[in-house]
Amino acid sequence: MVKEEPAKDYSDPPPAPLVDGAEFGMWSVYRACIAEFVATLLFLYITIGTVIGSSEAASCGGVGLLGIAWAFGGMIFILVYCTAGISGGHINPAVTFGLFLARKVTLPRTIAYIVAQCLGAICGVALIKSFQSSFYVQSGDGANMVASPYSKKTGLAAEIIGTFVLVYTVFSATDPKRNARDSHVPVLAPLPIGFAVFMVHLATIPITGTGINPARSFGAAVIYGHKKSWDDHWIFWVGPFIGAALAAAYHQYVLRAGAFKAFGSSRSQINF
Repeated sequence: MVKEEPAKDYSDPPPAPLVDGAEFGMWSVYRACIAEFVATLLFLYITIGTVIGSSEAASCGGVGLLGIAWAFGGMIFILVYCTAGISGGHINPAVTFGLFLARKVTLPRTIAYIVAQCLGAICGVALIKSFQSSFYVQSGDGANMVASPYSKKTGLAAEIIGTFVLVYTVFSATDPKRNARDSHVPVLAPLPIGFAVFMVHLATIPITGTGINPARSFGAAVIYGHKKSWDDHWIFWVGPFIGAALAAAYHQYVLRAGAFKAFGSSRSQINF
């Protein structure tokens, strides 16, 4: 006999359409784009300010590689918590791209989010430069570059793996099955996402300065304006987008068994 699996206490949302013509007639979309812009601005303002503080105040306890990693991870935790109910709390084109591939957001919204994130990053770095101009120039503004003696291949691999960790965590933390169980604890989604950013920074700051966020890398490169900040800039788009795509595929088609659901649940058992 076939043992029926118990009814689910959650429901997966339907896939988002590729294009939703009515979407941009709703205020909620523009509000979400504003939220992404402001969140990315604040993210770059605080984190680049921490990078400058690390280089200009080496004797300051708690600031350094560890302090920078805490700043990036902590700000992501705060901003995801604040904006998740408005825009989803992406604050990163790679996260938006991964969610688009998983059919969580439409193509127009994906493009709008990425534009808002990049503009927010530029404004955030410009703001910190206006407040700390001399320190900003001396510290190199936190622009992402592959550090010597690492090769471009190593830098690219670091960005791919680091972004995979982040986007994989995003998918896991926002999974409908997990939310049904843990929805009474609202910080449980932002917390692991922030910790993922923290841990990746600890591992990859010495290699690339840690991008894993094309908007963060783009904003810093635009305001810094030096050729060396653009030499390896492609790594900080290609790497995160590949990592996001791999994480989306892994979560959707392996962990959630998307490719096999048509053949029946893996939990079904046949007993004789």
